[in-house]
Amino acid sequence: MLEIFQSGGWLMVPILLCSIVAAAICVERLWSLQRSRIVPKNLLAQIWSALKTSDLDSQKLRELRGNSPLGQILAAGIANAKRGRDIMKEAMEEAASQVSHDLQRYMTTLGIIASISPLLGLLGTVVGMIQVFTALMLEGAGNANVLAGGISQALITTAAGLSVAIPALMFHRFFLRRIDELMISMEQEAVKLAEILQGENTEDPRL
Repeated sequence: MLEIFQSGGWLMVPILLCSIVAAAICVERLWSLQRSRIVPKNLLAQIWSALKTSDLDSQKLRELRGNSPLGQILAAGIANAKRGRDIMKEAMEEAASQVSHDLQRYMTTLGIIASISPLLGLLGTVVGMIQVFTALMLEGAGNANVLAGGISQALITTAAGLSVAIPALMFHRFFLRRIDELMISMEQEAVKLAEILQGENTEDPRL
């Protein structure tokens, strides 16, 4: 493996760094974007029970806000419930916007890695071919080692760049899709909360 890395030339260093950063982002996002962490099960039902017993004081509201992204959105709605439906809805939309921004953390970086990795590989290909043609010009076609080294560098960097870019692109699309699904789920829960707080729905959310 070390020999292959060395054969690829100096451009293997940024490609390797891209692979390390991409792997770290994927692991972190897989952990952070778990549905149980973003949209806790039965959270709205717990809020409904607390509202029935008037057990949702400022301390509980702070705990709810720090509990999860969904809790952050619902807490914004509860805090502004007495100011009317429109104000409450606007507060939850602002909270949802902040949550969406947080959920998309590192997505830009991962997308950039997916885009530049094959370009770095292509640059390595160009550098390798330049070495091949330079060797041909200076020494003719008789020096097989120089020619093989240039061609090897061209092929290795291209393969390495694609090996980083393909999984990075797949995970980037996967995470964006998961974020969309989570945001839809939180939006649905926010609508249910608005109906409960405005008296349009008095049914237990668990039913």
